[in-house]
Amino acid sequence: MTPDSPLNGAAPRFRPRPWTELTTPQDVEAWIEEHNRSLMEHIGPQETGYGVCFTLAEGGNIYMQTGADAVMLDVDPDARWVAPLIVAATGAEEPAGQAWVLPDDKLVQLIIGLSSLVASTTLVSGHPFGKGARRQASGW
Repeated sequence: MTPDSPLNGAAPRFRPRPWTELTTPQDVEAWIEEHNRSLMEHIGPQETGYGVCFTLAEGGNIYMQTGADAVMLDVDPDARWVAPLIVAATGAEEPAGQAWVLPDDKLVQLIIGLSSLVASTTLVSGHPFGKGARRQASGW
């Protein structure tokens, strides 16, 4: 739970933004650039666990953090229904838990695959992104 979590009685720091479906690699690349600018503008250098939360129209959230060579997903239990789509879009194997580690070159395919299912996105900070699962799944 982050210090600005609504569970702590504080107003949320970031607000959901309605999603517009992305259908081409160029659309996704433009969204990635915009997302990266937003992160640089709103996330401080001392903050960890930052990324984006995709709220799915049919239920559940997928938290995503990107790095230099990997895409980390935290698929909450209510969004587990989307696992076959993630597998189909990226060629990844479904993990035993909710933490996924994908090669960074699968990001565009992932976003295109998920795009029609997303209702909104929200920047996040302080998300645990499967603490411990990342090392186990990727060998880091």
